[in-house]
Amino acid sequence: MLAGLDKIFLTLSTAEFIIGMSGNVFVGLVNCSEWIKNQKISFVDFILTCLALSRITQLLVSLWQSFVMTLSPPFYSTWKSAKLITLLWRITNHWTTWFTTCLSIFYLLKIAHFSHSFFLWLKWRTNRVVLAILVLSLPFLLFDFLVLESLNDFFLNVYVMDESNLTLHINDSKTLYIKTLILLSFSYTIPIVLSLTSLVLLFLSLVRHIRNLQLNVMDSRDPSTQAHKGAIKMVMSFLLLFTVHFFSIQLTNWMLLIFWNNKFTKFIMLAIYVFPSGHSLILILGNSKLRQTALKVLRHLKSTLKREKTVSSL
Repeated sequence: MLAGLDKIFLTLSTAEFIIGMSGNVFVGLVNCSEWIKNQKISFVDFILTCLALSRITQLLVSLWQSFVMTLSPPFYSTWKSAKLITLLWRITNHWTTWFTTCLSIFYLLKIAHFSHSFFLWLKWRTNRVVLAILVLSLPFLLFDFLVLESLNDFFLNVYVMDESNLTLHINDSKTLYIKTLILLSFSYTIPIVLSLTSLVLLFLSLVRHIRNLQLNVMDSRDPSTQAHKGAIKMVMSFLLLFTVHFFSIQLTNWMLLIFWNNKFTKFIMLAIYVFPSGHSLILILGNSKLRQTALKVLRHLKSTLKREKTVSSL
């Protein structure tokens, strides 16, 4: 029998999983159906599709992790399973983070206007720049693997040697653990810096654009202004949710170090679902094609439910 806290944890994990899967599966289905229908796909839709697929995988791994933590035997007896979950989660989290970062850079290069020659050179090669950033992210993934392997070996030695003295072992190896956490956090630095830079440049481009419109006595609600504002909202939402995601990961790691056997520690992990679940809904609302398709689906469901209710009342 599951304890009350375990039931609440699994219920909340499953609810967040369903919300996240609904949004990401919707994005993937809409873009893939358009791809099949038109025999081609735009580059931004390709990024969104890859992002949706990586988040679907991440949500599956996260739900698996939640059930293993709650329902599995003692940790050391399921070490191979725990190690596999950690590895898969790190891979999916890497691609989710970098695909979202590439989306921010894509918005910047496609929408912002600067006369600097280097920016123009990047703007004319937007697709290749984004693909190059994805390729350059691979060394960071390899770096994560190497650091994660040392952390996994640390925990394996701790649990296998003497589970009863786990706190003592962790205290003895606290310096190693802290250094490993810092190194794992380092891989998030580049995506955050790139996205923050994109946000700042988009804002500067918007200010400059509005100033030019005012000098020419033109309507400030022109398509370029709206595109700037939409892109800024997308990048800001990513940074906000990713900040929650990042700090929830760090807090979970530190809580496992200090209160490794506390049942409340795993509830902090629920915040990790916010990024893959919440950001997909924001992307749907911010993308005109996805938003219109979602409205059509909702209207269809509403009319279907109305017809069924009418038939049942007859």
